[in-house]
Amino acid sequence: MSAKKMPGRHFWLVALAALIGAAHPPAARAADAVNVVTPSIVIFAIPYWITERLLSGATQFSLVGPDAVLIDATQGGPLRILAGIVRKPPLFLIAKSSIKTFADLRGANIGALSLTEGSSKLLIRMAKAEGLAAADLKISAGLSAPARQTMLKDGKIDAGMQPLPLNLEAEALGFNNLGWAGKYEPDWQFTTINTNGDWARKNPRIATGFVRALLRGQRFIWSNPDQAARIAADVLKTDVVLAQRSLAEAIRLGILDPKLDWSELGLQRIYENMQADGAIPAERKFELGKVTDAEYLHAAQGSATGK
Repeated sequence: MSAKKMPGRHFWLVALAALIGAAHPPAARAADAVNVVTPSIVIFAIPYWITERLLSGATQFSLVGPDAVLIDATQGGPLRILAGIVRKPPLFLIAKSSIKTFADLRGANIGALSLTEGSSKLLIRMAKAEGLAAADLKISAGLSAPARQTMLKDGKIDAGMQPLPLNLEAEALGFNNLGWAGKYEPDWQFTTINTNGDWARKNPRIATGFVRALLRGQRFIWSNPDQAARIAADVLKTDVVLAQRSLAEAIRLGILDPKLDWSELGLQRIYENMQADGAIPAERKFELGKVTDAEYLHAAQGSATGK
């Protein structure tokens, strides 16, 4: 099965895509061509154009956060979540060396992608748990993860939420890691496999096959950790040791799910976060069955060990 992807360096998605081919070479018959949108490491919120591509049929799958699907499905639209990938926040709060505690963040300039997407919400939850109010934080929006890394190095911001492996790269340079977001909010379905449910019902074999391929790639990380790290390092142009540490941390912390199961509570947390921002009406109850379709995941899980 072939796929076209948007350029990007999102560690888990790029690594997963690369591992699919390594774990299972192409079959003799012609592969089904599908168009897949994956984000770069900078995109945590789902841009509108990804939703449009799924709805129009230009793209069959997206490997991003569930936000757009939650909005569309609760409004009666066709978008559905087929599986989960990253079920806990893969984010760490990285700060310059002089900032050693959360108390030191008062008045500090903290970089974020936006004021409404998940990473900034997680940052505020972390700060509140450590005795700070949202008003104590000075957040500069519009900065991607790579941009935050560069600005941290240049001293233009004081802190920022960074994903694996950027957090490890920053720590190696002397920056402080103030904590993992998952310690403060463990239930947060960060990345999902999404599709247009109408298209999937017309193409169940392809939908199941795509999820099965990703499931095999995901399992490859557990069964062949060293090879997985080498593949990830090559694709991401990063150090093999950092790739090994990143994958090991993701497994240890439960960030990745070997079965691609989604976290119902993790989806509900994002749903409630979007309700708080007004993206979903406050009175609309979260219903898992309205936003997910487990048929293809269950079929893939039942056959993923086969040839």
